[in-house]
Amino acid sequence: MQPGNQQVAAGYCIYGPQTTLVLTVGDGVAMFTLDREQGSFVLTRDNIRIPEDTKEFAINMSNMRHWDEPVKRYIDECLQGKEGPRGKDFNMRWIASMVSDVHRILCRGGVFMYPWDKREPNKPGKLRLMYEANPMGWLVEQAGGAATNGRQRILDIQPTQLHERVSVILGSKNEVERVTSYHSGT
Repeated sequence: MQPGNQQVAAGYCIYGPQTTLVLTVGDGVAMFTLDREQGSFVLTRDNIRIPEDTKEFAINMSNMRHWDEPVKRYIDECLQGKEGPRGKDFNMRWIASMVSDVHRILCRGGVFMYPWDKREPNKPGKLRLMYEANPMGWLVEQAGGAATNGRQRILDIQPTQLHERVSVILGSKNEVERVTSYHSGT
């Protein structure tokens, strides 16, 4: 098994009113939309870039009481809005589907968090490293964002099991770096 930084491609497909394929082969991120008349995908966005800053976060707030202190601190600061230490209002978006949340972040910025949870202290997270965190992390990084488990870049984690789980924080670079700094005690 190899770390995510050895991937050669990553992508996903979203089905809905339109069918969208998002793909990286290591040279940026491209978005394709299915043209039903032609029966093929057409490039609709090239060189997708995630804004470094954001006013949106995606996290399952019902689990707040189970989070580690650095995550609680970050979310609390976001919720304090303009009057708080961040000096700006944030909006929460939570689709409860990593692919859909990452898609929104690729389209308009934001930060997605599925952190470690005290209910199962021996598990490092819920999402699977090899086939959830690594592909989504690489897409986000290829679009100028960042992906971490709070302490280490997702793509640098050496897997030890096929279904290994990790904590995930990814999206707009400055927000991910802020959460990471809280984990390191700064």
